[in-house]
Amino acid sequence: MLTTEQLQKIESLQNECETTDGILLKLNWDMLRQREDQVMDFFHYEDDELVAYLALYGFGSTVEVCGMVKPAERRKKHFLNLWQQALQVIKEKGYKKILLNAPSTSETAKKWLENQPCTYDFSEYQMVWKQQPMEEGRGIQLRQSTEEDVPFEIQLDMAGFGMSQEDATLHKQEVKKNPNDAHYIIEVEGKSVGKIRVSRNDGESSIYGFVIHPDFQGKGYGRQTLQAVVRMEQLSGNPIRLEVEAKNRNALRLYESTGFQTVQGQDYYLWDE
Repeated sequence: MLTTEQLQKIESLQNECETTDGILLKLNWDMLRQREDQVMDFFHYEDDELVAYLALYGFGSTVEVCGMVKPAERRKKHFLNLWQQALQVIKEKGYKKILLNAPSTSETAKKWLENQPCTYDFSEYQMVWKQQPMEEGRGIQLRQSTEEDVPFEIQLDMAGFGMSQEDATLHKQEVKKNPNDAHYIIEVEGKSVGKIRVSRNDGESSIYGFVIHPDFQGKGYGRQTLQAVVRMEQLSGNPIRLEVEAKNRNALRLYESTGFQTVQGQDYYLWDE
């Protein structure tokens, strides 16, 4: 696992980069805190100060890449050196798809990507809920998922996110390990119609893996679920965040209509080599 000191230095570097560049980095802190080994993390230090960091995040056969360099230490090939190390690990682990993540407004990231063998793939929005009156989510019930629900959850990830069965199975095994996550099955009149995951870390609540089964879409269950989860998380006083792929216009409209506002875009580039 990453040590407390390592996590603190990563957070400090993240804060400096975000403040200087006016961006939000996607470092998947829920995954960083649960690392089982450090082979997916790459560090460069100068006089015991972390000045460059790169992280890999595996999702089945796909690996996502995010990194950062201290503003005063850029153009010294620190990130390139970390990326070459990371490519070796990616090759050893046999990932089939590599996605490079960059904040949409990061000029330094875009300049680096221009010189790499990659092509733009898609974008997603990071959204945060703004305080407003919220109706009670009537008509649906949320219950904690069990092992018996895993096949249904895998089916939903395949239907909702276009994942293969292999990737959906591997992803489910990983996310179930996080003790700070609550996995809910959405029920209507005793019938399972969808799922949603709420991750609670560092005084924030984040929504992931939200899917309504195709057979039950268009009935208002998605809106009712969001209303129920927001009301539940309001009690903790936590900011409530989520992410949505930009091309998923129906989901984007749903989130906006329930009070979520975009705070940052993230662009993903497909590594072509």
